[in-house]
Amino acid sequence: MLKGIPSIISPELLKILHEMGHGDELVIGDANYPAASNAKRLIRADGHGNLQLLEAILSLFPLDTFSDYQIGLMEVVPGDPTVPTIWDEYKKIAARHEDFEVKFKFIERFAFYDKAKEAYAIVATGEPALYAPIILKKGIIKPD
Repeated sequence: MLKGIPSIISPELLKILHEMGHGDELVIGDANYPAASNAKRLIRADGHGNLQLLEAILSLFPLDTFSDYQIGLMEVVPGDPTVPTIWDEYKKIAARHEDFEVKFKFIERFAFYDKAKEAYAIVATGEPALYAPIILKKGIIKPD
């Protein structure tokens, strides 16, 4: 056990977060996301929701201030009436963990899949919300 590490962060996920460098991307999928077929590195977080995982990850993981966006979201497919309320929760969580305005980018579904294939790792979750997959772009920790 370690102090200060949220219990939802598995040893495997902690290792991945530590290995990642500036500009690397982490995908948090959802229950419907094709994580296994798209991942270079796959971390299982079955049974966990994206909001709890995002809260825990952002307590350890700096977002990239040098990028035109820090978080990518899968945009709603044209014609789908779904209104993803989880996005508002993502924005609140990001605002709690960063001292700058976090920018979100909406990415077309198949472009999102392509981008995710290039990510450092994908976390497969049990999140039931639609349009919940999210891409986090890692930043740097500034020296004191």
